[in-house]
Amino acid sequence: MKKDIRICGFGGQGVILAGFIIGKAASVFENYHAVQSQSYGPEARGGAARSEVIISDEKIGYPRPVGVDCLVAMSQESFDTYRDDIRDDAVIIVDPDLVKKHEIGRKLYKVHALKIAEELGNKIVTNIVMVGAFTSIYGLLKPEAVKESVIDSVPKRFTELNVKAFERGLEAGKNALKEL
Repeated sequence: MKKDIRICGFGGQGVILAGFIIGKAASVFENYHAVQSQSYGPEARGGAARSEVIISDEKIGYPRPVGVDCLVAMSQESFDTYRDDIRDDAVIIVDPDLVKKHEIGRKLYKVHALKIAEELGNKIVTNIVMVGAFTSIYGLLKPEAVKESVIDSVPKRFTELNVKAFERGLEAGKNALKEL
C-alpha cells in the first residue's frame, strides 16, 4: 500500500502544518512509513502552496508523488495549479467557498472548512478542520492517531481550539460522504 496525498492552498493557510500532522499521525501514532515535502511560491503568504505526504506500509524510495491519490484544495489558485497529476480515481476534497470553480467532471467532496473555523471563532484553524474532513473521507488513518498528532503538533495554548476544529472536520467529512 502506498498513498500520495496533496494538500494545497495559499501561503499562510497552514497547508504545510496540515501535511506535517498527517505524516506524523501515520509514522508516529500509527505503524506506517511517511515522508512529507512542501513547496510555495516566492511570495510565501498569499501565493499557491502545497504539502505532499506519501504514506506506505513499506519503505519509501522516492519522496515525491508520481501521481496523487487524494487532493485537498483550500484555494482556487492552488486547485487550478496542482490538480494536473491526480489519478483518475483520486479522492478530491475542496472547500467550495474557497474553490468556487471546482466542477471538473469528477466526483468530489465539499467541506465548508472556513465557515466551520469561523464558527469556532478563529479562521486560522481552517487547515485543522480540513485535516479532520480528510481523516473521515479518505479513511486511511485512525481518527485517534490524527487527533493525537494534532495535539502533539500545535502550540499548547491552542490545543482545545484545534481539537474542536479537528472534531468538527471529522463530522463534516462524514456528512460529505453521505452526500455523494
